[in-house]
Amino acid sequence: MKELKLLYLYPDMLELYGDYGNIQVLKYRMKKRGINLIVDRYTIGDKAPDFTSYDIVFAGGGADNEQSILSTDLIKYRDNIKEAVKEKVFFLLICGSYQLFGKYYKGVEGNIIPGLEVFDYYTVAQPDRKKRCIGNIVLDVNLGDTETKVIGFENHGGQTFDIDSPFGKVLYGNGNKFGDSEEGFFKENIIATYLHGPLLSKNPVLADYIISYCLERKYNEKIGLEKLDDTFEEKCREQLLKELLK
Repeated sequence: MKELKLLYLYPDMLELYGDYGNIQVLKYRMKKRGINLIVDRYTIGDKAPDFTSYDIVFAGGGADNEQSILSTDLIKYRDNIKEAVKEKVFFLLICGSYQLFGKYYKGVEGNIIPGLEVFDYYTVAQPDRKKRCIGNIVLDVNLGDTETKVIGFENHGGQTFDIDSPFGKVLYGNGNKFGDSEEGFFKENIIATYLHGPLLSKNPVLADYIISYCLERKYNEKIGLEKLDDTFEEKCREQLLKELLK
């Protein structure tokens, strides 16, 4: 039986809008194909993880206060995280975690929360706390050989700048900033995005991209995933896209 290992960062602090559902979706879709997913959790005070020993690293969203606390802890592992990125470990980063992997996050009061500086983007909070990028969002995303529409839900006051490799083109919603044409950050082994929802439950093609990538990296062979019956998911997607892109 093939097996993948996932590291879930700060499950007690980064869990907005059902982000843990992304792990559940991955586990479900793997189990259907006879693939085992081992999930380890790390939070403040736990034994230091070796990021390079995992196939997937997942971190969800959190508010400014959580980010400030976690930044201090996460920076201790900056070199190890950069090494894991270099070794092509897959990272799925949602909202607050997306921001933490950049240079910094500048809060409403002007306070600076240091980022990991893994990537060159940075985030600045919207001065008016009541003004947020919030609501459904649809992206046009190219996943290597596959083009798909990704559906999600965004809720962020932070505005992210200097993205050199966006996750997708915005078809509906805001994106990295109010009225932006692009959303998120994407490399072969990195998806950093503001999309909650959870993201993968609405986008089976995206979930399978992550699974395929991780299997092929680990086992060093081309692996064709068994097709699952996604009739229900596709009907839901069809209805959402019809309503949002009309």
